[in-house]
Amino acid sequence: MIDITFTYADLEYYLLILVRITCFVYVAPFFSLNGVPRRVKVGFSIFMAYLIYTAVDQNEVVYNSLLGYSIIVMKEALTGFLIGWGAQLCTTVTSFAGSIADMEIGISMVSLMDPTTRQQATFTGVFYQYIFTLFMIVSGMYQYLLSALVDSFTLIPINGAIFKAESLTASVVMFLGDYITMGFRIILPIFCAMILLNAILGILAKVSPQMNMFAVGMQFKVLTGLGILFLTVRILPEAADYVFVEMRRMIVSFVEGMT
Repeated sequence: MIDITFTYADLEYYLLILVRITCFVYVAPFFSLNGVPRRVKVGFSIFMAYLIYTAVDQNEVVYNSLLGYSIIVMKEALTGFLIGWGAQLCTTVTSFAGSIADMEIGISMVSLMDPTTRQQATFTGVFYQYIFTLFMIVSGMYQYLLSALVDSFTLIPINGAIFKAESLTASVVMFLGDYITMGFRIILPIFCAMILLNAILGILAKVSPQMNMFAVGMQFKVLTGLGILFLTVRILPEAADYVFVEMRRMIVSFVEGMT
């Protein structure tokens, strides 16, 4: 016969753990995919909260009223959100790189419905996003995200988060400085090829003015851009590693900003 007993204090502590995990799952890359049913996300959060509840040493949560407990709930929600958001920020570089690449190729007017975010996205942006999601699964980066979430309960105990606005702001500003670098490292071959092609088309326009370089140039740019896009797929693993390193740095800096 199974006899499970718990107090109201245990239930309140478990719910606080569940709040942090749920907010993390809501925004973290790979876990927040809209293609995953909501029941699966809720069940995963409840299961993870139970495992962490049984593994982490409990500390006393002190509050005097319902308002005090609500403030603790909001602190835990913000803690989980910031940890997941720190990782999600780095994945947005794929949309930025894809939009720049499509603008250079000449297919920026082509938009697709991204099933993962349910938003309009460019063709190359969706392609990069799928590739980076695949690399995240193959490289085991999702395991690092889970381990970072579990370790956060040791570094930031329940009701122990201290939000340092200056540190968090500095982390975001530092990331914005690397955001452009990461995006252009992904699309650098396409960008360079389009510059050379534009120079060649400009020379041809001067040599033979009777040719309609606008019609010819659009076809050349699309064919060349798509060719370079698929020929440079082999460099994407290195670009993904660079993005994942930045993702780890952002998670660490956000956790340090709350300790």
